[in-house]
Amino acid sequence: MRHDKLVPGAILITLGIIFLLRSFGVVHIHWMNFLHLWPIFLLIGGINLIFAHNRSPLASGLKIGVVLLGLCILLFGNFNNRYNFWPGRYYYHSDNNNNDSDDDDNDDKVDVVKVGGTSTFNEPYNAATKIAKLNINGGGTMYRLSDTTTDLFQAYTKEIAGSYEFTRHNEDSVYVLDFSMKKNNHMRWDKGKENSATFKLNTAPVWDMDISTGATKLDFDLSKFKIRNLDINGGAASFDIKMGQPLASTNIDISTGVSEVNIRIPKDAACKIDTDSGLSSNHFDGFNKTDDDTYETPGYSSAKNKIHIKLDGGLSGFRVTRY
Repeated sequence: MRHDKLVPGAILITLGIIFLLRSFGVVHIHWMNFLHLWPIFLLIGGINLIFAHNRSPLASGLKIGVVLLGLCILLFGNFNNRYNFWPGRYYYHSDNNNNDSDDDDNDDKVDVVKVGGTSTFNEPYNAATKIAKLNINGGGTMYRLSDTTTDLFQAYTKEIAGSYEFTRHNEDSVYVLDFSMKKNNHMRWDKGKENSATFKLNTAPVWDMDISTGATKLDFDLSKFKIRNLDINGGAASFDIKMGQPLASTNIDISTGVSEVNIRIPKDAACKIDTDSGLSSNHFDGFNKTDDDTYETPGYSSAKNKIHIKLDGGLSGFRVTRY
């Protein structure tokens, strides 16, 4: 076997398999990654140059491994297009900001917290708010949610290298909260520090949540809240979610690139899982497999209140357990 043909052969075989799987809808390719993550090609080329004359099995395995890993990141990594060639600059510094607005007549209120320090966001609760929606956008942050508040919404943030933007407005009968992490130009060398956002929500409204992140860790205990819809779109991330009792219909839709997803549901809750998980691993404890890509808890079809989970991933690990 000619060792100089291993890497080109591995590339052709990998691309052939990927495009074949894409044709059958098994995997999804994120083409914009090529614009943002093109330095991966430099790493692949550099590794192959270093070991160009090394014919050992270890060197061959390393070259092929780097090629396969690089291609997988380029094609499957869902980073929400959060990388920019000319990112916005944020130079204001805030050690402690409370972002309550006194302008109650403005339907679109914007609070921006700049780089550095800690900040608190509050949104008062109005008894007329029956349905609320929380949109979270941005990676590079540790997101936590478990506690309740008498306000509609509270967020406590730590900004190490980034900024947060908070807006709110009405859409028909839904009160919408938008919380975003904005990238900045600052390089940080602080070890053991990270951006974080800790949320508290009111238990009275029915909640919809739409979360779009890149490289993120998310730990949400939603067992105290009435969740109608939970949509998560993530890249290289870790998601830990604990659900409470379902409404008549509680829908969870998760689409990831290379992530670890752990979902816990009540032991007596009726639940159905539909998967389109490509090369991902699935562990669904306490579920019966009813089809190639469908799993249900016993008695699901006759239950009054149900949880419906849809999982879509490239190279992720999905686990659903009952507590």
